[in-house]
Amino acid sequence: MKPFEIFDESDNLAEKLQQIIDLPLLDNSSRIRTSDVACSLSLEHWHSARTLLRAGLLPSALVIHRAQFEALTRSIWLTYAASNEQISKLTADLSLESEQTAKNMPQIAQMIQALEKSGPQQAYDALARFKDNNWKALNSYAHAGIHPIRRHHDGYPLKLLQDVLRNTNGLAVMACMQAVVLSGQQPLQRIILELAGKFSACMPPPL
Repeated sequence: MKPFEIFDESDNLAEKLQQIIDLPLLDNSSRIRTSDVACSLSLEHWHSARTLLRAGLLPSALVIHRAQFEALTRSIWLTYAASNEQISKLTADLSLESEQTAKNMPQIAQMIQALEKSGPQQAYDALARFKDNNWKALNSYAHAGIHPIRRHHDGYPLKLLQDVLRNTNGLAVMACMQAVVLSGQQPLQRIILELAGKFSACMPPPL
């Protein structure tokens, strides 16, 4: 693969994934609808991160990549672990009062901990591994720490841009697997994994 071909291949992957997940939701419950919004938000962040990486804007892409991961985790947590009260806080009309109430929602570590008890084992394992391997660096980029300061000063190696792109694609595949769960079409997860296998050069290495 030529150095910049990975960006075109990733766009091709995105188009094919979108065709698979273009499905109606399983039902109209608040849990499913809110999980779907968070999942869609994660995929929107993916599209944004790919655009930023193609432009060579690594620090901005990594801030979005962090948000991509958080939105995906929130979606899966809403599906399997959130209480009805917590869901109602996120579905309330936006106001100063509802904003204050929603400040008490679980953060990333708490959501992953909850999924360990009540979520799918594979989803928990993947989210926990990603957090263990990437969270400190992503926080550094979000808060203008040593990672972005040094990279912005020294420049961004192409390989680093490519590796981050692969990570964003890996999370996107997880988000698409979550999307078909929300549609009640779990057997399509196998189709998604098979498609990702055909784009292995765009995907992170297996753990």
